[in-house]
Amino acid sequence: MQLKHAILLTTGIALLPLALFADSTFAPKHSATQAPPVDFTKFAPYTSTSGEGDYIIGPPYANAPELTPRDGVPKGQIFHLTMNSVDSKIYPGIAKGVLGQIVPYKRNLTVYVPAQYKPGTASPFMISQDSMGRGEAPTILDNMIADKRVPAMVAIFIDSGGSDAQGSERGLEYDTVTGQYAEFIETEVLPLVAKECKVTLSKDPDARMTMGGSSGAACAFTMAWYHPDLYHRVLSYSGTYVNQQWPPSGASLHGAWEYHATFIPASKPKPIRIWMHVGENDNRFKDDESTYHNWVMANNRMAAVLKAKKYHYQYVFARESGHVDGRVVRQTLPQALEWVWKDYKPKK
Repeated sequence: MQLKHAILLTTGIALLPLALFADSTFAPKHSATQAPPVDFTKFAPYTSTSGEGDYIIGPPYANAPELTPRDGVPKGQIFHLTMNSVDSKIYPGIAKGVLGQIVPYKRNLTVYVPAQYKPGTASPFMISQDSMGRGEAPTILDNMIADKRVPAMVAIFIDSGGSDAQGSERGLEYDTVTGQYAEFIETEVLPLVAKECKVTLSKDPDARMTMGGSSGAACAFTMAWYHPDLYHRVLSYSGTYVNQQWPPSGASLHGAWEYHATFIPASKPKPIRIWMHVGENDNRFKDDESTYHNWVMANNRMAAVLKAKKYHYQYVFARESGHVDGRVVRQTLPQALEWVWKDYKPKK
């Protein structure tokens, strides 16, 4: 893809908003037959020493200390890149709800390279859909890398192709239950990042993490599910494990809902380590099961099937909070990152 511009900042902090973070409770639509209430007794209190399992947190929420810049901590570098869809073989652009009509777009990327990166060495990396966390994550990584709580990793924050929901470019990329988006990242995004930021990105799936919120979270899981050869680590906020796929596919009749309904229960466990979250008042939390669109129900069921299949998972249920609630993200993201990378050992 064509590079429009690449700007290098030496401060290491991108002063951009946290993409997708909402500070107000989502007011969902719901069906006449409402979902049953959640049984909170199944969750243990979420603490700094929590291991695998189901946990609960509640207000008042507070920013994690890792979000505050610290003196004496090496600061990473930030690059800004732009990709043009006319150069893409996989996602040239679509008109919303119209197959076959190409509508070009531009996609922005923000890339964090840690101060500890040694040129020529293969670096672990994380990729964040919707550029989620591009504002605060560089500071979090500066602090946590310096404290050796996570490996020195490159972080790639990538925008979607735009719009939202069924029939959109973003929906096509994130809600389609196939390996296509992971292949797009592998063949079109990572080579660009490596070239323009002068970094070598690890090909070890254990050294790669993918994350997002909402459909970006479902996309992250889809990347690892269809390409465990590429990704083993997933971080999911308010994952859209519901029937959001467009166009419909017989291979996944109810879109990402099929992960907890059929795919995970019917498959051998894959080498995926996942941290996941949902808010008590998340999208359409009162919807009946027949809608296939209740985010709370979907995430609870994802956690249950992951537990039954003995996956390495940690699930956090956030009381009195909404969809990808910014208060919750800013409190939990550092600990979530640490847990996802906890067992990482670089290959020699």
